[in-house]
Amino acid sequence: MRIQLDFPAVLAEWPLLLHGLYWTVGLTAVATVVGMALGIAFAWARAHGQAWLRWVVGTYVELIRNTPFIVQLFFVFFGLPAAGVKLSPETASVIAMVVNLSAYATEIIRAGIEATPRGQVEAAQSLAMGRLQIFTRVVLPPALAKVWPAMTSQIVIVMLGSAVCGQISTPELSYAANLIQSRNFRAFEAFIVATGLYLLLSIALRRLLQWAGPRFIFGR
Repeated sequence: MRIQLDFPAVLAEWPLLLHGLYWTVGLTAVATVVGMALGIAFAWARAHGQAWLRWVVGTYVELIRNTPFIVQLFFVFFGLPAAGVKLSPETASVIAMVVNLSAYATEIIRAGIEATPRGQVEAAQSLAMGRLQIFTRVVLPPALAKVWPAMTSQIVIVMLGSAVCGQISTPELSYAANLIQSRNFRAFEAFIVATGLYLLLSIALRRLLQWAGPRFIFGR
């Protein structure tokens, strides 16, 4: 059986593809910023918080890390309305991605925090620096530098996981590809194009994070 490929039929729908790319990038950007901020706060709580706080954060981290992302997404979008919280597909997708990334970021960043030499903290204490100053200026920057390759990989994984958000009609890239193939029945070509775009996005995001991390995040 001979297969005749028709990529122009897919590429003619470039506005849909561009819209899907826009949403994929936007979801990833918001999830990265908020998820990283929560990850830093939770990592501090697990490393230096009181026993009850360490237990609460630890339970949250284990719950999220040991359940599938699609289940978390469906819980936010389909489960929360049963409790009276109705969310749009886009909002539910952002919340699910933030929750997922923050749990993984917590453990990644905590590993970096715990690898900080005790002598650096003691030197900062001898200079009469406060706990917040020690954490933000002495502990956190080198901790992020140590774990940044792992953090970069996790952010890329979350970006690729955003493809699941199309299941609740969030107009990201995989949703756009599925909509295109439903119009012209060129599923093979549509998802080849989507695969190529995800590959380019992954490479671009990884390089952006590798460039931005030393300059803006951990100050090198």
